[in-house]
Amino acid sequence: MAERRKPVVIDVLVPAYNEETTILDLLRSVRKQKVAGFKFNIIVVDDGSRDSTPDLLVENSDLYDVMVRQDNGGKGSAVIAGLKAAEGDYILFQDADLEYDPNEYADLVMPIAAHDADLVMGSRMLAPKITRVHYFWHKIGNNVITLAFNILNNTTFTDTYSCYLMYRRELVSADELETRGWEQHAEILSLASRRGRRIYEVPVSYHGRSYEDGKKIRWHHALPVLWTILKMRLFRAAN
Repeated sequence: MAERRKPVVIDVLVPAYNEETTILDLLRSVRKQKVAGFKFNIIVVDDGSRDSTPDLLVENSDLYDVMVRQDNGGKGSAVIAGLKAAEGDYILFQDADLEYDPNEYADLVMPIAAHDADLVMGSRMLAPKITRVHYFWHKIGNNVITLAFNILNNTTFTDTYSCYLMYRRELVSADELETRGWEQHAEILSLASRRGRRIYEVPVSYHGRSYEDGKKIRWHHALPVLWTILKMRLFRAAN
């Protein structure tokens, strides 16, 4: 009798700060995802939320597998805390604001099942089924960042700053990360794409929040992102 293969464990990292209006809906959506051959392990990091997010998490502990609580240190700090708690085969980042739909996990893991992918990026630019019309200058900024990344890393990504970045856990260690702000995503992607051999993109939908709804990223965040991409190429290329 053939030995039954163990499922591939995807650690879903959910950094959360003041997400009382979305956190439970998001976790319920992640929890219900079932894909043959895969297991989704949910790690929530409460980054010192000042609203009811901590209470909601305590009252609904069935919606996640691990919760990490820390003083507010920003998203980068929350990501590092989540990475240190991770033990699965892959890391998948999931924002708590419902801009990205967990119902697309089956599409995201397909390159792993079919091609043993080392890294999978969910792209909002690859003709997704549905995308909310959003801020023009955000798209321009993302395109500039993506172009810079591709030129310096000899890649062909269409959307480097999508939330849906998934990679083999051993490709990037939490202890080697030097950044703590929005630029951390660029640092992680630089390391993972440099070390991974099989890299894929899949189309994902996007339901971007407005600033009135709580969107946090601003235009000035692009500057440290671009510097990080350049720095990773010039000064950490051997890593």
